[in-house]
Amino acid sequence: MTPEQISLLQQSWAQVFPNASQVAELFYGRLFDQYPEVKSMFSGDMAEQGRKLMMTLNLVVSSMDKLDTLSPMIEESGRRHAGYGVKDEDYDKVAAALLWTLEQGLQDGFTAEVKAAWIAAYTALAGMMKSAAAEQQVA
Repeated sequence: MTPEQISLLQQSWAQVFPNASQVAELFYGRLFDQYPEVKSMFSGDMAEQGRKLMMTLNLVVSSMDKLDTLSPMIEESGRRHAGYGVKDEDYDKVAAALLWTLEQGLQDGFTAEVKAAWIAAYTALAGMMKSAAAEQQVA
């Protein structure tokens, strides 16, 4: 990612993170509405799940300029998600729900450049997670 993309990512996240609980609710609502088949991968308190997602996103977004320090955490998350039954194609579903959610939260601020920055970030993170999951299955 370029420094400009990282800046756009962080600026846009700063606009939606103050409403984290509503953002999480909107995200999961969209994910389950558009892709009901993934709902069975989730159990327990969805408010807590949403809180964890928002805190993880906050950490990752704030650390995008030093992503290598987070790679062990991201890779472990990929291995854990594989254990939940997450497949490669499920990452695309999450991406679609996340981008839609950000568009709702940012409205006119969700420019083509902001969208491209989020796609670049998500692609990098999902790639790390999928690689770690694949390595686990081979081992």
